[in-house]
Order: sequence, then structure tokens, then C-alpha cells
Amino acid sequence: MKKTAALLLCVLLCLGAPRAFTAPSEELRGVWVSSVLNLDYPSESGLPPESLRAEADAIIDGCASMGMNAIFLQVRPCADALYSSKIFPASVYMGESSFEPLAFDPLEYFVSEAHKRGIELHAWLNPYRVTKHGDADLENLSPESPARLHPEYLLRAADGNYFFDPARPEVRGLIIDGVEEIIQNYDVDGIHFDDYFYPETAFDDSASFALYGSGDIADWRRENVNALVREVHELVRSAGIVFGISPRGIWANKSEDPRGSDTSGSGSLNSIYCDSLRFAEEGWVDYICPQIYWNIGYKSADYETLLHWWKTAVENTGVKLYIGMADYRCAEAAEGDVWYGAAEPERQLDLNKSVGVDGEVHFRYGILAANRDLAELYRSRYGRTDGAVPSEKIRESLLRLIRLIIFN
Repeated sequence: MKKTAALLLCVLLCLGAPRAFTAPSEELRGVWVSSVLNLDYPSESGLPPESLRAEADAIIDGCASMGMNAIFLQVRPCADALYSSKIFPASVYMGESSFEPLAFDPLEYFVSEAHKRGIELHAWLNPYRVTKHGDADLENLSPESPARLHPEYLLRAADGNYFFDPARPEVRGLIIDGVEEIIQNYDVDGIHFDDYFYPETAFDDSASFALYGSGDIADWRRENVNALVREVHELVRSAGIVFGISPRGIWANKSEDPRGSDTSGSGSLNSIYCDSLRFAEEGWVDYICPQIYWNIGYKSADYETLLHWWKTAVENTGVKLYIGMADYRCAEAAEGDVWYGAAEPERQLDLNKSVGVDGEVHFRYGILAANRDLAELYRSRYGRTDGAVPSEKIRESLLRLIRLIIFN
């Protein structure tokens, strides 16, 4: 028995001392983990803590097996929180309602377990979105939610959904306080916004414009968003972590702005008042991750055209370029479609490498986990080279076994 214990101890020593987490120095290989509508995590509302831990472990281990070195966990999908917050109520995607506090803190667990596997954990926020299903979602939020306590903060879009009014200084303060709460209480590696700014459907913000606005209303809306982005970047930079945004793949078409891309799709500049090009030019983000969700050769929004446009856009800015990739299209594709299998993502990876981007982020985890072709593609292309140590769980299991052998 002592010989067995000695052998296990040698194995433990060979694993080396636990390594403090350090951010990947090479290209970023990331994946979005969506909580909204229970798409990726948790799989359903009302799960007990042990199930939530097991699902988190499966996701983190799955990311590690595919060579991913960054997880973008959606921790504020709809003015609610998948973490312990004094500002926002518990997420409705964790329980039946947001009236009760969380019994388990997903963000705390994901940060700890991802870092043990050498994976970054970025907190992904939807800063303005309040509902996905209009009044029903609003009523399901806790009465202590800022959206319920301050109805004056809200605007309603033509589709019936509510969002925080970007024009209001109190809203900017609320969002910034929420970001500060996360970076003070969790060892996250970054704060991440996606492309939900002003809604694309019609809305009436004339009262806010009368109070706060002047000049062209579109320029004013863009400046409201700019103000938030600037302030969040200053706060996040002071904490020594990164801040980035994943805007739409099209900033603007040439037909709208001579600086735009040779495309004819919906751009962020005029449809949702998100001037993502300026974010990069002004250095208000540490990285930009455009969602280039079309295939190579797609007529109105060619992947290759947009890839080169974004590469040029970030030149000499110091802002890293990650590409948001549309793996979800593979799940929707039928045989014969360009997205069927994993051939299109593989072509895009080759093109990204030839252009020299700083990494990719894939939408979304559940799609990769369910698609063998995609999972194998990333295992082969993203083989871990950062020297990540085995999971601490292996170490802990060996120590427990050694104790049992020695003391029993």
C-alpha cells in the first residue's frame, strides 16, 4: 500500500505545483456561452446547485477539449444577473422568477473552474436590453429590479420589448455601477458587450431628445452610446482587465458612408446607432469582435470582403481584432448548403490566418458541442499549446486517494 501511495505521490509531483492563471499570450480562441432563453447555460430554469455545477463543468471541459482558451459567459441577459448582485435581480433563466436570490453563483464557479483549466472567463453583458417577451418578461422581474423601480428609465420598441434609454445619465450610471460590481467581486478577465444597443425596430425617444438632445437625432443617439463605451472602458482599464464589443459585421455600407464596406446589408452605424469603427479608432475598446455571420462569397455581405475591411479598420489603433464566427449556421444547414458540415468554418479559419487576425469567438457553445464536425475541427486546429496544467480536480482526487491509502 505504501508503494502505491509513493507512486501516486510521484505522479502528483510530476503534475507540478498549481499554476496561477495567466491570460493566453497567443491568439484568442473563444466561445460564447448563452444564458438567454436557456440556450447553453443553464439548460433549464430551477435546477439545483449540483446540476448547475455539473453543467458548468461539462461546458468548461468541453471548451478545453476543443482547445478554447476563453469563455464569454452571458451573465446579464435581460436586466438580471447570473451572479450575486445588489443592483440587478437574479436571472429569470436561473429560476421561475427573479424574486428570490440565487442559491448558487454561476459566475463565481465559472471563473474558478475555467482558470483551473487555463481558460479566460469574460463577463458578457447586454447593457440595455430589459425584455425578450415584452410585458410578460417585465412583470416577471423582481419589484426591486431597476427596470421596475424606475419605469422612467425605459423605452418601448415597436416589437413590444423594453430597453434602458441610452440617453439618460441615470441609465449610464446604473450600467457602470453594474460593471464595477462585477470587477470588484469577481476575478473576471474582461467585460464584454454584444451588439444590442438601440433596438432596430421603431421607438419613440422624443421626450429624451427634448430633455438632453440637440442637433441631428441620429448623431445624438450615437453619442449616447459613445459616452457609455468611453466610461466603461476607463473603468475596466483601471481594473487591469480588458473591455471589448462584438458589433454587427457591417459597420456601414459604402452607399451610406464612403468609409463603409462594399456590402449591402444592415450596418450598425445607422440601424442601432453603434459607431463600432469609432470605438476602435478612439481606442475605447481593447478588442473589437465583429460578427461576420455570412459565408465567403455571399453576395451582399461577403465574409472575405468584411474580414479585410475590419483588418484595415484596426490597423495602427492598438485594438485587437477577433472575428465572431457563425457556427450556428452549420446547425441550421441542410445537406448541399454551403454551411453544411464544417467546411465553411474551416475555410474561414484559413482566411483568418492568412489575413492575420488575433483570434476568433464562436457562437455558440451548444452548437459546437452538438456538432461532431465542428468539435473535431476545433480540436485539430486549436490544439492547446499554452502549457495548461491538468484540472485541479485530478490533483484533488489523487490527494484524497493518497490519504485513504495511508490512513486506512
